[in-house]
Amino acid sequence: MTIPKPLVQINQAFIVVTVLAALLFHPAILLLPFAVGAYTLITKKNPVIHFSRRFLKKPSASYQQEDKDQQLFNQWIATICLGLSLLFFSLGIQLAAYAFSIMVILAAGVALMGYCIGCTVRYRYLMWKHNRTKAQA
Repeated sequence: MTIPKPLVQINQAFIVVTVLAALLFHPAILLLPFAVGAYTLITKKNPVIHFSRRFLKKPSASYQQEDKDQQLFNQWIATICLGLSLLFFSLGIQLAAYAFSIMVILAAGVALMGYCIGCTVRYRYLMWKHNRTKAQA
């Protein structure tokens, strides 16, 4: 399955804006992107993307498409990092909390500019797994 690129970009922008707002105003705001991420991973349906579909001007299939499995992989990384950030904020470990939040902002921000860090990580993992399977055969 695929997802139209503008919808992926809206989700990335949502992540950047909410995490940045959390760092500027109050860490509890991180609960919003974390909850969306957890819901997405559990149901395989992203509410931000689902809501944003109504704003597409053309049929979904006419846009450049992004791989749904890749987006779920990226969502895992972001949700884990946001969860760790929330945990560290609650434990009073500010430096680690900010570090994990900033990593999410940077990854989503760079993705908006065209380079997907999660895609690189997943590709290298799949190649490692493939090469390992080949070597065992």
